[in-house]
Amino acid sequence: MSSFPEKVYSLIKKIERNNTWRQKESFNLIPSETTPSILVKMCEVSDPSGRYAEHRTMKGEEIYFYQGTDFIKEVEIEARRELAEFFGCSEVELRPVSGQMANEVVFKGLVRFLNRNRPEGQPFRRIRSVMNNALTKGGHLSSQPMGALFNFVEENPETQKENVINFPVLKENPYKPELDELAKMLDQHKPELVIFGKSMFIYQEPVKFIAEIVKDWKPRPVIMYDMAHVLGLYGVFQVPIEEGADVVTGSTHKTFFGPQRGVVAGNFPKGSEFRPLWLDIKSRAFPGSTSNHHLGTLLALLMAAYEMNEFKEDYQERVKRNAKAFAKALNDQGITVEGDEKDGFTETHQVLIRVRSHGLGQEIARRLEENNIITNYQALPDDETFLESSGIRMGVQEMTRFGMEEKDFDVLSGFIAEVVIKDRDVKEEVRKFRENFLQMKFCLSPQEAVPLASKLIKSIFPYSDFADLLVENLQKNL
Repeated sequence: MSSFPEKVYSLIKKIERNNTWRQKESFNLIPSETTPSILVKMCEVSDPSGRYAEHRTMKGEEIYFYQGTDFIKEVEIEARRELAEFFGCSEVELRPVSGQMANEVVFKGLVRFLNRNRPEGQPFRRIRSVMNNALTKGGHLSSQPMGALFNFVEENPETQKENVINFPVLKENPYKPELDELAKMLDQHKPELVIFGKSMFIYQEPVKFIAEIVKDWKPRPVIMYDMAHVLGLYGVFQVPIEEGADVVTGSTHKTFFGPQRGVVAGNFPKGSEFRPLWLDIKSRAFPGSTSNHHLGTLLALLMAAYEMNEFKEDYQERVKRNAKAFAKALNDQGITVEGDEKDGFTETHQVLIRVRSHGLGQEIARRLEENNIITNYQALPDDETFLESSGIRMGVQEMTRFGMEEKDFDVLSGFIAEVVIKDRDVKEEVRKFRENFLQMKFCLSPQEAVPLASKLIKSIFPYSDFADLLVENLQKNL
């Protein structure tokens, strides 16, 4: 049996190898991931990462239940302010620690809201019906009955299945909604909650279309937009709150620059119809769903919000251009790209390809990984099962942040075609190409960031010799 030092050395060696492979040798194209900047990472491991700061509103005052929380209270207020600026909204709830938890917090809050005025003696009820994107058509797990929606929506006694209705899609393009049929289904089913958002996400959602139809309903449905995949593209891609969405949720680590957390945002002014819903959402964030809400990542989110608000316009436009260029280049290489060529195949960071004629999606994704190209195999809308997927899902956001431009995605598409179509080994060529993209953009430069990171290291590890060695190595490597 290995000794303690042996186990430590072995683990460190494996971590180092994985870090080197992911950060220096391979192209990460998974659309739900990103690498945070050095300062975001340093914030994440700072002192708050081991602390608590439970708090809730009581009699109009925010009450904290721990001492030593003045700093993190200030951080949370500032983070809400920065994200309110990003969304152009008045209310932001930051305590969910993931996008899925953010959705669950909204579902819990809505159930509580719907039961606020129930007659005495009447049982607590669930959401009567929900309209969302089908899982097989790109809908996200967190908005499904098998995911975070579990137990929050009523069952149909005849089918014994939840009352969840899916948006209809076009036959010729299943990534877009069929609007005439959608209008009919809204009138027929009268959902209490409409959930937009997908994980296979290449086009805008019909927020304004639905908001216009339901605006005079009494009561009208709550319109929710899960922007987990496209949160960092808020504005250039879609502005749901301006288009009629009541609440926006998302995770902060996909196209957004942050650590792994969740967020809920919206406009709920005092006296408005859904102001009580916002109060219920806040109460379900704490104490309903969290105790410790991971204060290290909260601090990191504030730093990421500073970066996003400073650099978002340039970053967002480059992501949009790179995705369209990547899709076109793949199509030119002879790979089938999903979506409509007239639309440039995509309006987000995502590019979807169909690879079934060359092998199962799982097999192609593994071959790409073995050649230092990390992707995500994906069941496409006409697949019968995820286990026999026809597609590969890719995103350009992380590599855009490492400096890739349209011409670079053209080169990368050639390597992908070599692997997918010809089953050729291009591992070393890909590794060498990645050497051109090792410095992160849309944040402080290394010359600006390293001295600041060094200060944080010395404050995190107050053992002078240890901290000095870490700083020396950091400055040497960067």
